[in-house]
Amino acid sequence: MSRPELRTPSAPRRSVRLSRPARANLVALPLLIVVGLVWVYPFLWIVAGAFKTQNGLFTGGASLIPDQWNFDNFRRAWVDAGFSRYLFNTVLYAVASTLIELFKSALCGYVLARYEFPGRKLLHRLIVATLFVPVASIIIPQFVLVDRLGLLNTRAGVVLAMSGAAGALYVLLFVGFFSGVPKDLFDAAKLDGAGFLRTFRLVLPLAKPVIAVVVIFQFITNWNEFNIPLVFTLGQPDLQNLAVGMLSFKGEHSVDWTGFAAGMTLSVIPMLIVFIFFQSYFVRGLAGATKE
Repeated sequence: MSRPELRTPSAPRRSVRLSRPARANLVALPLLIVVGLVWVYPFLWIVAGAFKTQNGLFTGGASLIPDQWNFDNFRRAWVDAGFSRYLFNTVLYAVASTLIELFKSALCGYVLARYEFPGRKLLHRLIVATLFVPVASIIIPQFVLVDRLGLLNTRAGVVLAMSGAAGALYVLLFVGFFSGVPKDLFDAAKLDGAGFLRTFRLVLPLAKPVIAVVVIFQFITNWNEFNIPLVFTLGQPDLQNLAVGMLSFKGEHSVDWTGFAAGMTLSVIPMLIVFIFFQSYFVRGLAGATKE
């Protein structure tokens, strides 16, 4: 007689239970996608409007697909509105004022962090207090100062005004970083005969995280600046930047909305490329600055 086959009992099936973070992600991810789409939709609508006709922009409603592709908007923005000239001014203002702001913030932060002098604590508190002062409230003193220096309606005057708008936060970042640098490094530099500026040049490369944060923040701020280039170049419209150049599409009785959309698209593309290229440096720099 054949022996009956023995069957091993099958293991009971275990129900897969998601962890609490996984369940939270399942709820948060769709919500964040919806919020992200709502946030980015106006930008996408502007980009789509740059390729539409005037009638298509108003009759298309919320649609992002142009009924008729029109590339003449970019020609009007670049040639007729003079965006090629505004782009040169914007790059010049952003780069020059960012370099000036970086140097003076690093130098001021270095002095406050490493040197003891009468009024040091008071000066530090005054710098902190300026964080609560609106930037727009100092535009009149800046205007008077630049006018008395004879730099009104010049590129140098715009750069000077833009480089002194919001430096308190950057100074505090450098103060925090240089305060954490070991004192032995400064003592070794002093024994080697290094003076003030030479020691500053030696320790400045160590502040790469803070430098990255300052450069990116200040460059983006200067690129989008509107008030200073408008007020300080009223007598020389050719010296205005891209943000002020948008006013070229506003006529006395009408607004060239499709040209305005094309101009906004042209002004955003360089900053978008810079942010995508330096995104990793931006994240690491901000994390390093906060850690220090």
